[in-house]
Amino acid sequence: MGKNPTTLIRDAIVLSMDAEIGDLPRGQVLVEGKRIAAVGRDLGPVVADRVIDANGGIVIPGFVDTHRHMWEAILRGYAARDTLEGYFERILFGIGPELTPQDLAVSEALSARAALDAGITTVQDTSDINETPARTDAIVAALQESGLRAVFAYGLSRPYVSRHGSGFPDDVRRVRAQLLPDDDALVTMALETQNGDDAAERRNAALARELDVLTAHHVRSSIRPSRLRELGALRPRTTFVHGNGLDADELAVIADSGGSLSIAPVVEQAMGLGNPMITQALAVPGLPVCLSVDVEVTSPTDMFSQMRSLYLAARSASTTSGPTVRDILRFATLDGARALGLDGRVGSITPGKEADLLLLRTDRADAFPVTDPYGAVVLQMDRSHVDTVLVAGTAHKLDGRPTRDDSALIDTARGTIRRLTRAGVLDGFAA
Repeated sequence: MGKNPTTLIRDAIVLSMDAEIGDLPRGQVLVEGKRIAAVGRDLGPVVADRVIDANGGIVIPGFVDTHRHMWEAILRGYAARDTLEGYFERILFGIGPELTPQDLAVSEALSARAALDAGITTVQDTSDINETPARTDAIVAALQESGLRAVFAYGLSRPYVSRHGSGFPDDVRRVRAQLLPDDDALVTMALETQNGDDAAERRNAALARELDVLTAHHVRSSIRPSRLRELGALRPRTTFVHGNGLDADELAVIADSGGSLSIAPVVEQAMGLGNPMITQALAVPGLPVCLSVDVEVTSPTDMFSQMRSLYLAARSASTTSGPTVRDILRFATLDGARALGLDGRVGSITPGKEADLLLLRTDRADAFPVTDPYGAVVLQMDRSHVDTVLVAGTAHKLDGRPTRDDSALIDTARGTIRRLTRAGVLDGFAA
């Protein structure tokens, strides 16, 4: 067997998100194969296959997006002014049914490339578009080809739920057994449960238990965490999405179950869901908060926008309490990994964990000087500062450029948009 390739990042500010390692004003990170081999101020003489001189740049764990409907990337910006009701009507019930399995594969690839380019190394794909095996197979294959670390949260399309209810079909067993059986793979499985009647909620919880997968659950007024608990359908470590309007007792139910709250601050404010629940969530002991992009038809695709939006929402509620910039970065990295059950593998720069890392350049006039690296990441930076992105040690961006050519994917996506426009599915500038 050959030697594992090595990468050394040197002369970096290291924000490890590891309690024992802490922050290093000048440090080095050594990667061997897919894992972090060492982190320290000076690792001594190291001979590496690739040496990256950070020149005072900031190394952080890869961002973790805990809730994104990746199939919508082909429609980016299309629902910029929609309310939640308009989004349901135009996107979920209108355009979604018109997309072919190939369209969905293209969209998943676009979403994955955008995530990686922005330093998001893990995404929970809350895939509420599945209604046939062909669709599911195309989506999973696209995720596996992308190189992104992904949790495929199998969900049902809204038209399917309208016709058949929200109970999962037996095909989820095939997906688990044949497509996503390995919990140590880059792409793993979860279930994205939707609000349904009592029988559907119990069935879905039983399936999650049988398949031994985690769940994601969009909070709606009809089914709240306490109701799931009453039904015996509250799964441990569920990622509850949004939660706008939940009171302290409901948030405590999530915390007591080992669950987390995924906040999508841009979408929640843009679509009128309400102010992000950050102040309320932080008041509940033991309730982890994580961040998400949600829908690309409305939201930007990077984590910098989400971090900044959440921080400003919290500050507008109270300038004397609320999360620090360090808290915000933890929500976007380690706490996101914890929510998805991946914190043993990623989420911090810890020797032995898989090397999901990104280097942010600070040797630019818009980022220098770095007086507070957490403030720099959360408040000063954007995707243009992302220089290097590694997922399990594999480089997806180096020297500020993607390592893959996107031209063929863009051409395919352009053809998809033209076909949908000519068919009358899309209108306006999409032509």
